[in-house]
Amino acid sequence: MTAWFAKARFGLFLHFGLYSVAARHEWVMNYEEIPPDVYERYAEFFEPDLFDARAIARAAREAGQRYAVLTAKHHEGFCLWDTATTDFKSPRDLVLEYVEACRAEGLKVGLYYSLLDWHHPDYPVDRHHPLRAHPEKRDISKYRPYLHAQVRELLTDYGQIDYLFFDFTDEPGSGGTTPQDWDAEALMAMCRELQPGMIVNDRLGIPGDLVTPEQYQPVRPLLRDGRPVPWEACQTVNGSWGYHRDNHDFKTPEMIVRMLAGSVALGGNLLLNVGPTGRGEIAPVDAALLAAVGEWMRRHSPAIHGAGPADHVPPSGVTYTQRGDRLYAHLFDWPFGLLHLPGLAGRVRFARFLHDGSEIRYREIPPDQEAFNLTPAAPDPGTLTLTLPVHRPEVALPVIEILLTS
Repeated sequence: MTAWFAKARFGLFLHFGLYSVAARHEWVMNYEEIPPDVYERYAEFFEPDLFDARAIARAAREAGQRYAVLTAKHHEGFCLWDTATTDFKSPRDLVLEYVEACRAEGLKVGLYYSLLDWHHPDYPVDRHHPLRAHPEKRDISKYRPYLHAQVRELLTDYGQIDYLFFDFTDEPGSGGTTPQDWDAEALMAMCRELQPGMIVNDRLGIPGDLVTPEQYQPVRPLLRDGRPVPWEACQTVNGSWGYHRDNHDFKTPEMIVRMLAGSVALGGNLLLNVGPTGRGEIAPVDAALLAAVGEWMRRHSPAIHGAGPADHVPPSGVTYTQRGDRLYAHLFDWPFGLLHLPGLAGRVRFARFLHDGSEIRYREIPPDQEAFNLTPAAPDPGTLTLTLPVHRPEVALPVIEILLTS
């Protein structure tokens, strides 16, 4: 079920909602403690006239992303589809436009659904709620059928859904909502029944098909019961998930491709978020970032798509990914003249830069011999030494493709 996910490795996250009109972070309702009846005014001015789902899906494909995830409903409770459960919804069925566009561009279809709903009158006033300074007693059992009905709509009315990203569940005793509040087991069972081929993340508070670390990069493979588990690093381009007009802390293309390579090297994916503007288009700076990453992916996708952790341990400053008999050395640090790769002597048929296919010449120190004219401080026996140009290639992250012997 997760086979396509492990091959895809790179996806686009889209946070779009009323908070895009406020343009002050997707948690603006929480941060500014805006009451639901006041926050509703943004729905009057929600006019996504520049939301072009096909253009967004095409930008994702050209960036090298193989799947996308759209916020069908975020914590604010505003729905982007033509739901029968509430009038607090988009005037256009943006979910329908999105899923059709993804399929047309060959992307796997993912939907995000927030378990929280600060607009619903029966959702508890917990520690995250905008009304937390004025608590009142509410019965979540009255909210639960609404939640389940909305998930059923999303999984029934839009054809095949490949990925459902729930968000989020608190730990018991933390003052927030828990798996029991959602009846998480029943909700997961409904997902399996309605979309048996769909993967579901871990944020129902019970085990899902993958783990979703957010806004940090793992430093080791993620395990469950001692065995590797599929995972996905969820990252923003600037620290905000929704459109934030005045946030200019943007990551560089170089940083993004390093996060991508680092994720794949540890058996994970990267889900990179952009927040469309209040009118629904990808902001120019976000579009430029996606295009720059896409330019790198156009030449380097073999080191990402279908690749995973390597069978060899890289030296400092190098990250390995591997696809079959092809080992990819991502050069986070550019060496001077020579690159020493321990343990690869006698195991290599050919080496070349991935961006232009140009040969890289190398020498080998057999496992049973001392180094050639590099003493003292010579590399260890069994080392492969590549001869590199002094000048670093003009790409966001240089990658060497090494064809291994069988």
